[in-house]
Amino acid sequence: MLYYLWHTGLPANQIAIIICAYLIAISFALSIHELAHGLVAYWCGDKTAKAEGRLSLNPLKHLDPLGTFCLLVAGFGWAKPVHVNPLKFRNYKRDMALVSLAGVITNIVIAFFFCPILMVSGGLIASSNLFYNFVYYLIEFTFMINISLGVFNLFPIYPLDGFNFINTFLKYDNKFSNFMIKYGNIILVILFLTGGFSYIFNWVIYGFEWVFVHFWGVMI
Repeated sequence: MLYYLWHTGLPANQIAIIICAYLIAISFALSIHELAHGLVAYWCGDKTAKAEGRLSLNPLKHLDPLGTFCLLVAGFGWAKPVHVNPLKFRNYKRDMALVSLAGVITNIVIAFFFCPILMVSGGLIASSNLFYNFVYYLIEFTFMINISLGVFNLFPIYPLDGFNFINTFLKYDNKFSNFMIKYGNIILVILFLTGGFSYIFNWVIYGFEWVFVHFWGVMI
């Protein structure tokens, strides 16, 4: 991201507000995602996240240094995963499924409600006022990062939430889970480097955006 911005030819003050808006939006999206996991786990009987101080919107509780660096440089990254103890759950399968999907659902719901705000705020970017520009970028990044983070985590590849959700309902020590746990991270790296992931990922995001825009287009 920093490399791209440097070569856009934008004034330094524009680049600064874009970076600030991006950092705030990504910190919020990652923090609310991890908070959702921990909060649902807590409601289901597991207090591990609370004991580790993860029931917080404070980004410092959730951001991973290397993951944050990758976000700035490459535009993708990760946060520290919230630890859960499934043995504390009242109903293992139900609660594990709820915890797995909590972050995804939270991000998509936030994107859903930021969609109409983005739709009516286009005039801010045309303004010569830097604060108005900053507000627009913040709204746009909050929408795009939350929908991207939600969709990304839906994929059934370890260690993403989609895998954890599916794995909840599979038999113990099954071939699919064992394969994913062993090679999931490698698969993700290959998909990113080859661009194979982007094609599917973008189509899914466009699908969500189409639904959101048409829903709010009728409502507004």
